[in-house]
Amino acid sequence: MPSLTRPQLVAYGALALVVLALGGRWLTSGARGGAGGGAEQASTVEARRPAGSGVVVRAPSRELVVHVAGAVRKPGVYRMPAGSRVQDAVRGAGGATGKGDANAVNLAAPVQDGVQVIVPAKVAGGVAAAPVAAVPGDPAAPPGPPVNLNTATAEQLDTLDGVGPSTAAKILDYRRQHGGFRTVDDLGQVTGIGPKKLAALRGKVTT
Repeated sequence: MPSLTRPQLVAYGALALVVLALGGRWLTSGARGGAGGGAEQASTVEARRPAGSGVVVRAPSRELVVHVAGAVRKPGVYRMPAGSRVQDAVRGAGGATGKGDANAVNLAAPVQDGVQVIVPAKVAGGVAAAPVAAVPGDPAAPPGPPVNLNTATAEQLDTLDGVGPSTAAKILDYRRQHGGFRTVDDLGQVTGIGPKKLAALRGKVTT
């Protein structure tokens, strides 16, 4: 192998330095490009992320269970959305029959969970027959039939012992506001009817 002269060695050394310098510059620019590309990609991913991406949990709407009875086309137990009115419950049961008197209940009253909405039947002539009252002091007189709290008029309620016109009006107000009486015990929630009066009225009223 022929030996290189000193000028040749100097020329090869200078060429090697140039190659190294160019290679180092190329590697540096590639590293910067990669870092910039990663930042740009991260920025793009961040920009594509929807604002307010938190999961919204909606509370389930509360249902009401109501028993619609009386003179309706489809009596039964119905599930109603919260905020429903008595009118919605009656409509869900097919509405009042031809013999039903929907105006006897408060259709605008809010439906309460677990209540019974009773649509009474219309009375012939628009006036209910008065119950047969026993003659005071006559032990042989038969007791009259119990008065239905959900269909009785103010006059019928007034015939009960201890129930005057004022208390009869309160009973009718309670019936309109709550869609009727579920049991005789509900009568104890009427203002003016205490435990003693309620006990005296048992057997004389029904629902």
